Amino acid sequence: MVLKSIAPARGGRQGGLTEENLQSRLRGLILMAISNDSGRLLLTTGNKSEMAVGYCTLYGDMCGALAVIADVPKTWVYRISKWINRKGEVIPRDSIEKAPSAELRPDQKDQDSLPPYEELDRILESYVVNEGSIQGMVKKGISRPVAEEIVRKIGLSEYKRRQAAPGLRVTTKAFGMGRRVPLAQRFDPRSVGLSEKRKS
Repeated sequence: MVLKSIAPARGGRQGGLTEENLQSRLRGLILMAISNDSGRLLLTTGNKSEMAVGYCTLYGDMCGALAVIADVPKTWVYRISKWINRKGEVIPRDSIEKAPSAELRPDQKDQDSLPPYEELDRILESYVVNEGSIQGMVKKGISRPVAEEIVRKIGLSEYKRRQAAPGLRVTTKAFGMGRRVPLAQRFDPRSVGLSEKRKS
């Protein structure tokens, strides 16, 4: 029904990101309806790694009133999950051990679009938390093209983070009040070398 409704605007196009995001947005619609009916607070599920690079869907998995793990990097999510399970399976083991996926298309894996989370979180620690430079990351063994692409995604995703539910701060630098950059601008730190001047 939804696909039929938007078909005229799509000009015959099918599949792709639009349809993937529809799944997430329909889930958000259902969860918000349950929240309205039950009087319960809907919690968003995005972690710091995903929020940093915009690996989340506006009005979809970003629906909710509180972002509990928005300042928790993905690698920490796994560590915390394993700690919670230390005396028995509270969190299903499959959800921790399987390859991370948004599950919006068949066989989708997060690593189709992102570097491994261990590497992504190293970049976030360097660039966001320590205000380091791309050059500094390269000196630490991170590929320049990967570092530049992640820095680009962090900048492009600010508009999503501005619309996100408030998050609990658990690190020394959280997005939101901890780190704010302009929305309406074309500034690219790579274009003026500023990313090289920041401390490594």
